[in-house]
Amino acid sequence: MFAHTFRFDPFRLHERIRSAASPRKPRQRWLRIALGVLGLAILAVLVMFSVVVGAAMIAAGLLLRWWQQRGRPIAGKHRRHDGQVVDGEFRVVEKARLEDRTIPPAG
Repeated sequence: MFAHTFRFDPFRLHERIRSAASPRKPRQRWLRIALGVLGLAILAVLVMFSVVVGAAMIAAGLLLRWWQQRGRPIAGKHRRHDGQVVDGEFRVVEKARLEDRTIPPAG
């Protein structure tokens, strides 16, 4: 008995590992169906939970954006546009930076 305990036969070792790691299906048909339905129910709960969490994240992002813009006037609102006004944000670029951006000659 002692000699068989420490025998390192590769085929038996792989067989033991494979049998220990493989899931075993129950023999009763009703138990197989019940476990399958239970697995599908758990999957559905996880999917619904992730959908709810995702919707909550989107709603929180929209509420945060709305809260940050709450006192600012909306561009173009309460103004008359006669077609001659261009609304936008501009910044002044120094002349030195404009000269540095020369186009290299082709060739």
